[in-house]
Order: sequence, then C-alpha cells, then structure tokens
Amino acid sequence: MRQGCRRQLSRAMLRWCRPFCPSRGRVGEGWGNKLWTSRRFLELWTYSKLLLKSLFYNSLNNSDTLLDCVFEPVYWIVDNVTRWFGVVFVCLVVLLTTSVVVIVYLYVLPTIFSTYPAHWIVWHLCCGHWLLVMVVFHYYKATTTSPGHPPKENITIPSVSICKKCISPKPARTHHCSICNRCILKMDHHCPWLNNCVGHFNHRYFFSFCVYMTLGCIYCSVSSRNLFLEAYSAIESYYETPPAADTFKTNTDYKCIIYLWVLTSSVAVALGGLTLWHTILICRGETSVERHINRNETKRLREQGKRFRNPYHHGTMKNWKILFGVEKRSHWVTRVLFPSGHLPSGDGIVWDCSYTRRDPLAI
Repeated sequence: MRQGCRRQLSRAMLRWCRPFCPSRGRVGEGWGNKLWTSRRFLELWTYSKLLLKSLFYNSLNNSDTLLDCVFEPVYWIVDNVTRWFGVVFVCLVVLLTTSVVVIVYLYVLPTIFSTYPAHWIVWHLCCGHWLLVMVVFHYYKATTTSPGHPPKENITIPSVSICKKCISPKPARTHHCSICNRCILKMDHHCPWLNNCVGHFNHRYFFSFCVYMTLGCIYCSVSSRNLFLEAYSAIESYYETPPAADTFKTNTDYKCIIYLWVLTSSVAVALGGLTLWHTILICRGETSVERHINRNETKRLREQGKRFRNPYHHGTMKNWKILFGVEKRSHWVTRVLFPSGHLPSGDGIVWDCSYTRRDPLAI
C-alpha cells in the first residue's frame, strides 16, 4: 500500500515538474489548450490530496481514530474546565453544608429542645453531631489525601503495561487521569466535588463521606419534616387574598426551613443512588473504571464459550475488610464508626489475585 502511494507521489511530482509545452497544432489548438489545462488542474488536485495524505496516513487508522481526533478539542475543553471548576465545586459543597448546619442550629434544634422529651434531645444531639463530625472529617481527608501514584523513578515495579501519556510503567488497576494528568493507583474516577481523583489511598474516605453525607441529609430531612409542612402551609397562605399578617422575619424563617428540607431531601436521593452504586462495586471487588473493562471482557469471553473471573474479588465480606482496613472486630467501631486516618491495606502496586471459589460472585 505504501509502495503504491510512493509510486503515485513520484509520478505526480514528475508530471508537475514537466515544462510548459502546449500543443502547437493548427487545428483544435484552443481545444487542446483547454484540455491540457484541465488535465494539469486534475494532476495538481491529485498531487495535493496525495501530499496531504502522506502527512497523516497510517495503515492502523480507522473510524474510531478519526472520531478521537475530531473530539480531541472537546476532551481538552472538558478536562480543563473540570480542573479549574473543581475549586468552585469544593467551595460550593462547603457553603451548602455550612448553610444547612446554620439553619439546623437556628431552627431545628430549638424546636427539638422545646417539644421533645429529654432522651430524644440527647439522641438528637449525639446523632446529629456524630454525623457532622464524620462528614467534615471524611470530606477533608478525601480532598487532601493523594490517591496514590506509581513511582516514576522506579522502573522495576511490577507493571502490566506502559502508560502512553506518562511513558512509565503502569501497575495493575492503575489508570491515567487526563484531568490530573497523572497515573492513579486503583483509580475509580475523578470527582469534581472533591477536586481530586478517587484512588487507592482515599477511596475509603470518599465512600465514607458519601455514606455519612447521605445519612446526614436523611436525618435533617426527617427532623425538619414537621417544620417544613408548617412553613409550606404558611407560605401558601401568604399569597392568599387577603394575605396573612406575617412579619418579614417570619417569612424568612419559613423560606429557610423550606430551603433546608428541599436541599437535604434532594441530596439524599441523588447521593444515595451514587452510594448504592459504589456499594455494589465494592461488593464485587471492582472500581468504576474496572466495571466497564470487566463488562466488555465478560462479553468477549462469553462469545468464546468462556467465563470471566475478576481476580480482585475475594468475597463480599473480605472486600469490605480490605476497603476499610479491618483486621479485627474492634476495627469495625474504631475505623468505621469513628474518624480514623489509618492507611489502606497494601501499597496499591502489588495486589493479591487469589480467587474465592466458594463465593459465586468470584466467577
């Protein structure tokens, strides 16, 4: 194929370099000049196309490569926008969480103190502040903890391939993040709400934050339900004719309570769905990236009459122990129910790939 292109390119160049020598015949001289001009234009057009193709031609090109080239500017814009807007998303999370906490302290807790019995007051104080501490701790750790990167200076580390972007060894479960522009150990995804990648060293913080933020939103939504219904009825009566005689401060209080209930309920539903999805992935010993890879591999092997085994699935309970770093029973309390900054199991480079044959999910 390449020899044919070279032959055509050489032939076109020789024709283009041929000196100007139009036909001198007396009969049909004008028609001969027009024919020669059109033929020269066609040769020039063929040579230009061949020259352009010689600059980018590759026998491995296909429609997928062409689409990647076309959408490359779009990918670049998305990556850079996500990178710069990550700080905005983090500030937005902090502001929304702070506003919810302030409204709870100003409106919900005083109502609980004035209407609930003593044991329920103690329960609300303990549960609410425990959830607040867990949310703040895990969000801070998820945003500030590095997900882990393969050492570039050490070329002898166990690897399964070479990263085309970093030009360095890529260990198992490692993937390149185009937003961070680095390889991430056990990469799950890049989270713009953390302005950080979720990887080996902060996966536990991310998942715990999702769990406790969901529980906190459910707690706020349930605790403020009666206040929300009262505020909603008052706002509706305000627009009646004649309007109810409410002060500006009272209307502002009602709107704050409605804002609290709508925000926490919406976040509980959205974040609860995300938490449920990651719960399923953890039970299967997969990350978000590996989920797509394993699904395609399962389909490919099924067509060959074979079955796919996830080498990183050790059974449901063992997967949870690996994620939370649980080594004994007391760790379920000290490392899961309370803030803990312990490191995860392993270094993120070498993984135990033993199969758990008794668990059907290992198949």
